[in-house]
Amino acid sequence: MREFAVDTDFGRIAGLRGGAAGAPRVLALHGWLDNAASFVPLQPHLPGIELVAPDLPGHGASAHLPPAAEYTVVNAARAMFAVADALGWDRFGLLGHSLGAAVASVMAAAAPERIEGLVAIEALGALAEDIDRSALRLHRAFSEPRSARRALRVFPDIAAAVEARLATGGIEPAAARLLVERGVAPARFDDDRGGSLPAGCTWRSDPRLTRPTAIRMSEDQVRDLLGAIECPTRVVYANPAQPYFPESLRRARFACLRHGELVVLDGGHHLHMEQPEAVARAIGGHFAGPRH
Repeated sequence: MREFAVDTDFGRIAGLRGGAAGAPRVLALHGWLDNAASFVPLQPHLPGIELVAPDLPGHGASAHLPPAAEYTVVNAARAMFAVADALGWDRFGLLGHSLGAAVASVMAAAAPERIEGLVAIEALGALAEDIDRSALRLHRAFSEPRSARRALRVFPDIAAAVEARLATGGIEPAAARLLVERGVAPARFDDDRGGSLPAGCTWRSDPRLTRPTAIRMSEDQVRDLLGAIECPTRVVYANPAQPYFPESLRRARFACLRHGELVVLDGGHHLHMEQPEAVARAIGGHFAGPRH
C-alpha cells in the first residue's frame, strides 16, 4: 500500500491506499487508537478492489482536530465523507474494524444513497449509554479541564513502544508492530543551547482521544440507525466476544439489519490483521461490483 493525503475541512487526512484504480471503491476505517496500517495485512487478499484506508482524525499521520472540536463517531463519519469527496467518490463500499465499523455504520445509515456495501468487523453501531447515565457521563466529560495536557510518553525506540502496545493486550506482536510503526513520531528534547536533540519516539495520536465522550447514543438509537442501513451488510465477529460487546448484544444488533449476513471466526479482536486470509474469505465477493 502507498501513502496518500487529502485536504479537508477537518484538516489534512493521510492514509494508505492500494489496488487498481477503476475497480470497486472501498473506504477502510480502522479502530480506536489504531491507524491505516490496520489494513496492510488484509489488502493483498482482497484483489479486484481499490482500497483506501485513511487515518481517522487525530490518529496516525492525520491532523488533530482543533481544541474546540470534539472527537465523536458522528464527526468521524463527516470526516470520512469529506475524504470520499476529496477523492471524487460519489458511491463506494465501507470496510470497518471496531471503532471504524461503528463509524461506517453511521455513514451507511446517514447517506444510504452513497454506500454500495458494508463489511463490519468486530463492531456494529457505536458504543451506547444507558439513558439514566447520560447526565453522569456529561458531568465526567466536563469535569476534565479542556486545557489539561497529558505529558506524552517517550520511548527509547520502536521496540519499547511495541512492548507498551502489547501490554494493553488483545493483539499479536506482528500486528502491534505494524500499528506502532505508523503510530509514533520522533521525540525531541531541548538542549542547553536552545536547540533540540532526538530522544526516541512518542505516540503521535491526539491525547484527547482518551478523554471521556460527553454524549453517547442510547441503545434504542443505535438500533434505529442500524435498521436504516439499506446496503447489503456482512458482519464478521470474532469468537469469543469482547467484554464490552457481549454475544447477546452483538446478535441483537445484527438482527436489526435489513440485508445482513453474519460470519463468526475463532480469533482475537484484531483478527483482520492476524488472520487476513480467513477474513478475506469471509468478505468474499461482497465488494465485487457496484450495486447501482
